[in-house]
Order: sequence, then C-alpha cells, then structure tokens
Amino acid sequence: MSGAPNEIKVLGLHGKGTSAQIFKSQTAAFRHRLPEQFNFTFIDAPHICDPAPATDILFTSNHYGWYHMPATPEVLRSAHAILDAYLAEHGPFDIVMGFSQGCAVISSYILYHQREKPGVELPFKGAVFICGSVPLPALRDLGVNVTKRTEEVHQTSIEQLGKRTTELLKLAQNLKNVGPGAGTKVWDDKTGLVHDPEEKLRTSDVYGLDFTKMAEDLLVQIPTVHIYGAKDPRWPCNRHLEYFCMKKKVFDHGGGHEIPRFTAVSDKIAEMVVWLANEIKSG
Repeated sequence: MSGAPNEIKVLGLHGKGTSAQIFKSQTAAFRHRLPEQFNFTFIDAPHICDPAPATDILFTSNHYGWYHMPATPEVLRSAHAILDAYLAEHGPFDIVMGFSQGCAVISSYILYHQREKPGVELPFKGAVFICGSVPLPALRDLGVNVTKRTEEVHQTSIEQLGKRTTELLKLAQNLKNVGPGAGTKVWDDKTGLVHDPEEKLRTSDVYGLDFTKMAEDLLVQIPTVHIYGAKDPRWPCNRHLEYFCMKKKVFDHGGGHEIPRFTAVSDKIAEMVVWLANEIKSG
C-alpha cells in the first residue's frame, strides 16, 4: 500500500463531458460505505468539451474529456502521457478507477504498457472499470484481429447510446425530471440494442473478438473490478474489456450507462472495491 500505513490511494478518471467534481459526486454513495483508509483523488481531463446530459444543470464546473474523437493511437498515447505525468508527480496510487472514457484511457494504457514494457510493473496495482471499454484503434494497433462484427457492434452501440443521451437531455431540460431514477424509462427502452444480457457468450466469439487466440501479453494480470448495466447500449464493449482481464470481480447492476445510487448497488460496489484492495494487499 502507498502513503500512510494501510492507506489505499485511488485515482479517479471521469467520463467525457464531466469533471473531477462530477465523478466525485457520482461515486459518493459507494465511497461513503468504504473503510476510512481509502483515499480518493479525482482529476480533471485536459480538454474542455460539451457537457454530458444534465451535468451543466446540476454542476457549474467546466466539462472535460481525456481526448477528442476519433480515438487514434496517437490521441490515446497523448492521454497516456498525461496520466503518466500525474502518476509520476503525485503517485504512487494503489488503484485507478474510471468511468466510460476514463476507462478507455486506463484500459489502453495497461495494454500498451504490457506490450511495450514487459517485466516492468504498472504504476498502480489494480483497476476499477465502470461502464468501461477498450478503444478499437488501440486493439488494431496492438495487432488484435478486430472483426467486422466487432466494428459493427461498436458503432451501433455508440449510436444507440447517443440516442439515449439525447432523450436524457430532453428530460433534464425540465428540472423536475432531474433526480434519482429519472432516466429509468430511457434505459428501459431496448430498441436498437445489439445484445441480449441472457445470452451465454463463447470465449471464441465475444461480440466478434476471439479470446482463445488473444496474445498472452495483452491479457491483464492485475486484479480488476468491472461494473456495468445490462441496459447500457455499450454493454457488449463492457464485456470485451472484462474478457481481457484474468483476475476480476464483475457486477451487472441492471441499469444503463450510469452509476445507480440505490443502496443495494452501492453496497455491492463497495464490497467489490474492498475485495480489490485485499487482492492488492495479499499480492
């Protein structure tokens, strides 16, 4: 562990169109259930961008992204360099935790590190992925066979998430619609989803990716926690990231592209984060 005895330092990377302040608020419900030795740091991404739905109504901070689209390998490496610089100056951290685009930075960082720096330990010991995925340009750059089906699933999921965030924005324009559970009906709409959460996946075909043929140096060895919702259009891409990770705990909260604050969900997430810390300590 880093810092004071038994302290567990966690670095949080927010999603696109939000901020450190917003991610801190999004995670408050489960963080408050953690033991006091957990010490969270949240940082703003470098690029100002349009706000995620409703965030500009609820928060007065600027809104940021870790990179501009498209997520080319060069753009991702620029985000990695920013993460490296922060870790070097303010680390070490035991755990990195991301939401959505923050996860894309973390996951691609890990894969490039494992490929390009074999035998060199990562500058953190575990990761928490919330609504996380791996950018396909990074996978192609690393020699992964990204099939046409994988491309189609990725593109359709992006489009469907966009449609739902548009609906959330319409809801948010009326303040009485902003609050816990306000977006439930939006996520309940299964129109256009490319996945069936009840479908049993085969390791040889996880939405087009064949993990039986995946290069061993791209399989993530540090312990990880994966939190996602079955109603999230990006669910198939969450599963891609999950399958890259060897030592993991997974929780499907049944919702959308969000962090629900229901008591049962918060309790479960906190339990998994404690598991991760124990894995790091025992390792």
